[in-house]
Amino acid sequence: MPRGPQPQSITLTDDERDKLDAWTRRPTTQQRLATRARIVLAAADGQSNTAIAADLRITLPTVRKWRGRFADARLDGLTDEPRPGTTRTITDAQVEHALARTLETKPKDATHWSTRTLARELNLSQTAVGRIWRAFGLKPHLRETFKLSTDPFFTEKVRDVVGLYMAPPEKAIVLCIDEKSQVQALDRTQPTQPLLIGRAEKATHDYVRHGTTSLFSALDVATGAVVGKCYRRHRHQEFVAFLDHIDATRAWEPGTTIHVVMDNYGTHKHPVVKQWFARHPEYVPHFTPTSSSWLNQVERFFAQITERRIRRGVFKSVEELEKAIEDYLATHNTNPRPFVWTKDADLILRKVQKLCERLTPP
Repeated sequence: MPRGPQPQSITLTDDERDKLDAWTRRPTTQQRLATRARIVLAAADGQSNTAIAADLRITLPTVRKWRGRFADARLDGLTDEPRPGTTRTITDAQVEHALARTLETKPKDATHWSTRTLARELNLSQTAVGRIWRAFGLKPHLRETFKLSTDPFFTEKVRDVVGLYMAPPEKAIVLCIDEKSQVQALDRTQPTQPLLIGRAEKATHDYVRHGTTSLFSALDVATGAVVGKCYRRHRHQEFVAFLDHIDATRAWEPGTTIHVVMDNYGTHKHPVVKQWFARHPEYVPHFTPTSSSWLNQVERFFAQITERRIRRGVFKSVEELEKAIEDYLATHNTNPRPFVWTKDADLILRKVQKLCERLTPP
């Protein structure tokens, strides 16, 4: 005959079963809560505690605990009980006061509060102020930047450029073109110490300049491939030469329309450049709004090559820098991956509208 107390019988209502099923399937459910839900569902199906423990690979006392908790308190019994601890010493009024001082005032001798200065001001501990800030996501030491475009045709240009990214015309190529100017060939004053176990790579903070170059690039939005070429200057003459380089190395079929996305740099609107586009009607220029270079996808490639190859590189001459850039482009184009644009024009314009509303005085 079986020994020990018999497990409590579990009978679920339809609502309870639906809720428990949702907890086991929802990706955001905590694993411990999902396990408790599986215990109860298995118990309601008539399984023994031993069988449930074996199926879920948990201990038998764990099954007994949560089966009993559910029998006593139903769904509420599956949540964690309050843990013992010291009595709360900071009141809601003190928390509200700390938030108000952080958001609405500044210290007399600084531009923002620190945990120490606010703690002294409010007669709280530095730890308490830090916990309040973390709870409400406050970071007074951080400051982000923004720039609103004043382009009178901002809306039209955003819809034009984003439309090319998200719904490009048939039998057309979309190229994002720009130049990364004044790329410096920097050499460190002393040899770099290599990366070792337990120690980061080390380089001197000072450097020697050996000149600059400008990287002209054209990103194919559909494939992620990049046509790039370095020039020592970045005038309209170099830009026209780069356009000729693109036209000479193009790999698309005859009759294809090439949509060219550019920013409003004066070189891109020079009369000689306009004449070039007039002589090449298959190339259709599109301009991003002023102060909106983030709309040009090639800027993302510039950030990538800077992070991976240029910023920490050591170059003893401009020629060495240009060779490194050429090698990076060749490697990149062996397995290019496009940048996926996910925000449509309506979403961008709504965010800009909300920012304008916050900046507009009542």
